Amino acid sequence: MGKVRAEIDDALRAFLNAQHLFFVATAPSGDDGHVNCSPKGGEALQVLGPTTVAYVDRVGSGIETIAHLRQNGRIVVMVCAFDGAPRIVRLHGRGSVLEPNDPVFESLLSAWGTVRLGVRSVIRVEVARISDSCGFGVPLYAYEGERDTMAKWCEKKGAEGVAAYVREKNATSLDGLPGMRSSVD
Repeated sequence: MGKVRAEIDDALRAFLNAQHLFFVATAPSGDDGHVNCSPKGGEALQVLGPTTVAYVDRVGSGIETIAHLRQNGRIVVMVCAFDGAPRIVRLHGRGSVLEPNDPVFESLLSAWGTVRLGVRSVIRVEVARISDSCGFGVPLYAYEGERDTMAKWCEKKGAEGVAAYVREKNATSLDGLPGMRSSVD
């Protein structure tokens, strides 16, 4: 049976920090439009407070999460245990997009100690509902490591090439909603 929590305590923080993969889901307002679910990895989900989390958003071929957050702010983050005890945690909340020109972007990004090339934003989520369920149906998988494909792609393109890609591919969503507002270094 699932459990609803009021906040992220130390034990839940440890679980979230130990996971290498999580998923985010968003949707535009109204009856039309594409629901989006994206896998996230590399930089782990960071717990910023008892009801606040964030993650680094890297350049991609789509901009659905950012476009949906700009339109209505709704997001759910789902974290599954793929090893150890079975568990699923869902963090429902309101997300905000912090681009490189945002005053708090640099201070948040420094929490990951990440390479900046290829980072288009930091997504911060103010969590309104935390649910914890069994995860009995989630299969076991072994973590082998991070892929270096994104870093190599960014290095090959260089800062100007990545910025041009973002301007071309991340200006609007599949449904024509606004995407990135600023350029990526």
